[in-house]
Amino acid sequence: MLRALRRPRVAVMLLLGFSSGLPFMLTGNTLGFWLREGGIELTAIGFLSWVGLAYSFKFLWAPLIDRLDAPLLGRLLGRRRGWMLTAQILVAVGLAGIAATGPGGGLAALAGFALLAAFASATQDVVVDAWRIETADDKEELGLLTAAYQLGYRAALLLTDALILILAGQIGWPGSYLAMGLAMAVGIGATLAATEPARAGGAATATAAGTPPLWSPRGLIDAVVGPFVAFFRTHGELALLMLAAISLYRLADFVMGPMANPFYVDLGLSKEVVGSVRATIGLWASVVGVAVGGISAVKLGFGRTLLIGAVAGPGSNLAFSVLALTGPDPTAFAVAMAVDNLATGFAGTALVAYMSSLTSVGYTATQYALLSSFYALLGKFLKGFSGGAVEMLKTGHDTLTAYALFFAGTAAIGIPALLLCIRLDRSTRRRLPAAGTLPGPAD
Repeated sequence: MLRALRRPRVAVMLLLGFSSGLPFMLTGNTLGFWLREGGIELTAIGFLSWVGLAYSFKFLWAPLIDRLDAPLLGRLLGRRRGWMLTAQILVAVGLAGIAATGPGGGLAALAGFALLAAFASATQDVVVDAWRIETADDKEELGLLTAAYQLGYRAALLLTDALILILAGQIGWPGSYLAMGLAMAVGIGATLAATEPARAGGAATATAAGTPPLWSPRGLIDAVVGPFVAFFRTHGELALLMLAAISLYRLADFVMGPMANPFYVDLGLSKEVVGSVRATIGLWASVVGVAVGGISAVKLGFGRTLLIGAVAGPGSNLAFSVLALTGPDPTAFAVAMAVDNLATGFAGTALVAYMSSLTSVGYTATQYALLSSFYALLGKFLKGFSGGAVEMLKTGHDTLTAYALFFAGTAAIGIPALLLCIRLDRSTRRRLPAAGTLPGPAD
């Protein structure tokens, strides 16, 4: 990987991955930590997590990103880079607004800035994913770019899910969020250093020459419906099974997510302890998880790697049940962090690489947005009820026992995804590799 980072594309992808990952926790779990310390109820924290639904509906405007240039910046930088820079600027504005508002400024205003940041971040994800897929010359480079993206994304999660807690203990939450807004300069610099993918330009030229304008009825239908038709035509009867497996794959993590940081507050762990453990043990566990996930995809194929991740991802939630029953023990917390980050890094790498392999040139942004939206839509809807679920469990149990039961329940949510992945793996191995797929060793 260090050798690969000498390639300009891979180095740029690392920075763009960082830029993509930076807003995710700041509009979700980390914001929940700030809100809980501010005395906001768990139910409200759960509902506020619904701003993350912007990531799940990004397929609705992805066709526009595939077919139109960004206002002002599109002609100057190109289609992909123009949208990248526009989205990154809006993310920075949203984070600065959260910093200026805070829980004391009213939840409505805070939710508005969080929604702006999440919407812009989802748009950035659409175009960065398209750039990653379109700029790769072959499958090997796509694998390198995917790994670089994951490492950059994980580095951003480390900063916004761990180091920010230490920073907030020193300078407060508003200053920390303002600093994160300024950190979007990393992504802006990467966008300016990137080159526009040749395939994006080719696809745009072909679209302009072979299809009616976007503002015409036929052009609108081609932009919106065309990517979905092409996906189902390519993958046939497996398309629905693929979408079902993807939509449930990370459901357990999504449902658990909003309650993790409030759980640490109620458990009695300080921001500094949580941040330091995440920044050390959590970091290395994530790196190992990403690396092992990549190796597994190469050696075992995507199907079996998805199966392993379908077990490891939800199963790691049980570590938090044990932590809830153990109490605020730093050793138990460190073990839980190691297990969770290792499993999440593995499963995340497997899923991103698999979804990337299913897209078609010309519809890259829209098709990947469709897949990543299916991956997150159901989970991001259900996680809004996570606070209410914990509150309901507290009626018959003490607070920590309620958390233990909640985390165990989220682990059980992963069982349907495991069954679908088993069926998908078996069905895929019965047929020859379809166009747009990356065959594993068994193929």
